[in-house]
Amino acid sequence: MHSSEDPRPAPADPAAPTAPDGVGPSVGDAPRQPPAVEPYRHPAAGWGAAKSVTKFLVREGEYLDGPRAIMRMNHEDGGFDCPGCAWPDDLKGLKLDLCENGIKHVGWEMTRKRVDRAFFAAHTVTELSEWSDFALEDQGRLTQPMVYDPETDRYRPIAWRDAFELVGRTLRELDDPNRAAFYTSGRLGNEATFLYQLMARELGTNNLPDCSNMCHEASGRAMQAALGTGKGTVDLKDWEAADALFILGVNAASNAPRMLTALAAAYERGARIVHVNPLVEAAARRTIIPHDFVDMALNKSTRTSTLNVQPRIGGDMALLRGMAKALLEQSAHDPKALDRRFVERHTSGFAEYRAVCEATSWAEIERQSGVSRAQILAAARIYRDADRSIVSWCLGVTQHEHGVDTVREIVNLLLLRGNLGREGAGPSPVRGHSNVQGNRTCGIDHRPGREFLDRLREVCRIDPPTGHGKDTVATIEAMNRGEIEVFVGMGGNFALAAPDTAYTHAGLRTCALTVHVSTKLNRSHLVHGRQALILPCLGRTEKDRQRGGEQSSSVEDSMSMVHLSRGMKRPASPLLLSEPAIVAGIARAALPDSATPWEWYVEDYDRIRDTMAEVLDGFEDFNRRVRLPLGFRIKQPARELVFLTPSGKAEFSAAPLPDVVPAPGTLALGTMRSHDQWNTTIYSDDDRYRGVKNLRTLVFMNPDDMRERGLTEFDPVDVTATARDGSTRSLHGYLAVPYDIPRGCAAGYMPEMNVLCAIGDHSTQSDQPIMKHLKVTVTAAAARRKEPAAAG
Repeated sequence: MHSSEDPRPAPADPAAPTAPDGVGPSVGDAPRQPPAVEPYRHPAAGWGAAKSVTKFLVREGEYLDGPRAIMRMNHEDGGFDCPGCAWPDDLKGLKLDLCENGIKHVGWEMTRKRVDRAFFAAHTVTELSEWSDFALEDQGRLTQPMVYDPETDRYRPIAWRDAFELVGRTLRELDDPNRAAFYTSGRLGNEATFLYQLMARELGTNNLPDCSNMCHEASGRAMQAALGTGKGTVDLKDWEAADALFILGVNAASNAPRMLTALAAAYERGARIVHVNPLVEAAARRTIIPHDFVDMALNKSTRTSTLNVQPRIGGDMALLRGMAKALLEQSAHDPKALDRRFVERHTSGFAEYRAVCEATSWAEIERQSGVSRAQILAAARIYRDADRSIVSWCLGVTQHEHGVDTVREIVNLLLLRGNLGREGAGPSPVRGHSNVQGNRTCGIDHRPGREFLDRLREVCRIDPPTGHGKDTVATIEAMNRGEIEVFVGMGGNFALAAPDTAYTHAGLRTCALTVHVSTKLNRSHLVHGRQALILPCLGRTEKDRQRGGEQSSSVEDSMSMVHLSRGMKRPASPLLLSEPAIVAGIARAALPDSATPWEWYVEDYDRIRDTMAEVLDGFEDFNRRVRLPLGFRIKQPARELVFLTPSGKAEFSAAPLPDVVPAPGTLALGTMRSHDQWNTTIYSDDDRYRGVKNLRTLVFMNPDDMRERGLTEFDPVDVTATARDGSTRSLHGYLAVPYDIPRGCAAGYMPEMNVLCAIGDHSTQSDQPIMKHLKVTVTAAAARRKEPAAAG
């Protein structure tokens, strides 16, 4: 079993399953077990989560530090921010404001296992390339900087000074600073983020690709156009006051588990909750909140939904249009169906939007959404009857060709009833990674605004470039054309997270130098340029001591709250450096004559924050405000009904509905995480909430679609995606699993299925890879192959 891509060169594919019997890649040293799938009938979180966390901490050997860290995570009084999702900290100061995935992520970081010079001396890169991604990360924490030696095909130790000089010299020798790209994952704190973008711009480039380019770019562009802000307008207090919550394309139990607390509380106070997702996930049924000790003791669960709606993949926009159409039709005899006063005072483009709704037939809405008119009307009725509504969404909405139009449609629906600028109402995108929103706020943007660049020029006394830089997709394309010579990755696992796996790998290998700042060994260290560095950094849980004393870093959550995070554990190695120190070291080596006080900044992060306060809108008096209980919320003009749009009003969008109905014989496939996974980090081959055991190389299908293809449970299949340019990419020997998913739809796990998303298959609206809407065929597997098959 393997994957193949054509026409591009295909290096060894880490996503391919290794077992000849169709079972997914084995985790750890445990013997391979047969796959099993059975419905999960228990509440989300609760005892299942407690058991899973205990098992995980025992496996990692974290008997003392693990529980101690749990008591310090997400605490305002000197605790560290969870390195997992970006859900806000509880307003009541709960002592256990945490979740299963957060604890696993912390335990994964705090492991006692080490990857030191002896490990690298014992293993070549060629050998390590054959290991599974779980096995690579399971080796433990990186302990010192390493440089690739092509003669021995091994990484060997290098002094920090020499590592910085290697990066600096390579950057200095570039004939154009735009031949370098500086990638950022969400793990980077605000202070390091600010220094990182400052370095790139002082070098002369806006090539600042980031993980938002692959996740929520559509959200930012849509809300910026509609409201004059790239962020949601609500906070946790609004969630506590809403009469209705609409959750679109979100698997909360796995991707933002602390949202379960808000959902359970909302249901108990009588709010209506509507989940919109092709799969009915565990969070859309019932939950037991682990820190609710009475409910845990009584095994008492709480419902988390009023209505579950299952649109076809890509059908969310049609569903929203149907809800709006229902309100407009009802407004002829129900004056409360629309907030006419709000629409007249605060919006622009309503007449055009009304016209496009009237012109869209119910038959077309039903066909495109895959949802019956009766169920759409039921959702619309809940929305009509609620005085205050919040609409929340995640990647199930954004990773589509029409992601921007869909988010605009969310805003349209909110505007119709004036659900903006008041308590308990508004748009609420769910960022899936801690501080990914803070990265963008603090300057990681390949399309920076003129006002930001002007402030940077004035305060930091540099001459920043004004042209657009390259985003993630453009960076990969440029690497393959030989136009990017240096790639620096701050956190993350770029080689696995990006689309079109083989093409991404080929691009990285064209670079003269690849540099990865990391905490653990991962695939990106093995897919490298002619020269390569691994620079190990402190984790979020570890103490950061600089000349000015013990430091803290700030992060921004999904709801624009900024607060401090301070590590509590001794670093995994005395040779680790903080992310700000690594950025400053590279910057000084690359810019030896720079007037920027890089070393002075690193001595005391308050100094970085003072500069940020002068540059960043909303960060005034940063050092004082960030030390307030729970930090501070960045000001949000749209929340106050101040719209920084050309019209000065909130803008309706009148985009036509896209055609998302799969062609005969094809399926729309969306990639997703399993429950026992965090982004590209995989903890096991299980997916508890979907009832899957010992299997990742699978494709979930509607039972009728399986019967149509003559398939039964666990039959091996070939999954082939056809790109816009006509090329194909295939995964062979995956196992078909029947599941409650709409006809014409399928789903499977990332990062393994990222291989199916061609680099050219990105949204023309947002430039995001369309990983949630791939056009595929699924057929019974051909004879088992031991060599890569030719692409179709």
